[in-house]
Amino acid sequence: MKHDDVIIRREKASTRLRFRSRCSLAPWGGCLALALLLTGCGTNQFEREVETEAAAIKLVDETLKGQYPLISTEELRGLISSGNEFVLVDAMPATASYDEAHIEGAVNFEFPKEVLDTWDDDAIVGGSKADYEKLLGDDKDRQIVVYCGFVKCARSHNAAIFAQELGFTNVYRYPGGIYAWKGASHPLTTK
Repeated sequence: MKHDDVIIRREKASTRLRFRSRCSLAPWGGCLALALLLTGCGTNQFEREVETEAAAIKLVDETLKGQYPLISTEELRGLISSGNEFVLVDAMPATASYDEAHIEGAVNFEFPKEVLDTWDDDAIVGGSKADYEKLLGDDKDRQIVVYCGFVKCARSHNAAIFAQELGFTNVYRYPGGIYAWKGASHPLTTK
């Protein structure tokens, strides 16, 4: 056997060895990538924290401006279970959200996502101010809880401030909204 033949055979053997090594690691590489994806590696927790912070600050600003108390998911669940009479207002769009899923017992009155300083008949498609007052009822001391989709959504803020503007004195905002309710595995209903 010539020297050149030996080098060629070694190169072929080395290539086969590298190929076999890569092939045998390929399934593990896929498993490793899947494991990293499932454990959250590869996502940026720092960017998520910036989003959380922005939502928290927005919620605090709206709450301070509206001067209404907040109610948590479990507190709302307890209120519903208590059987006490109150009005639960879903401030989401009727056809795109409320008709599809809402908290049982909720009534619907759609408010815009953007924070409003004054009632705007063009922006509020749920109805007139008189319609909203009629929906909430005659008892100005009755407890009212308003919600929308999630913390960053301002529909429930608008619903709360305008209920207060109409003279209702016991208005709460449920900031987690339908997402938190569903996330806690509480039941939803449809129209």
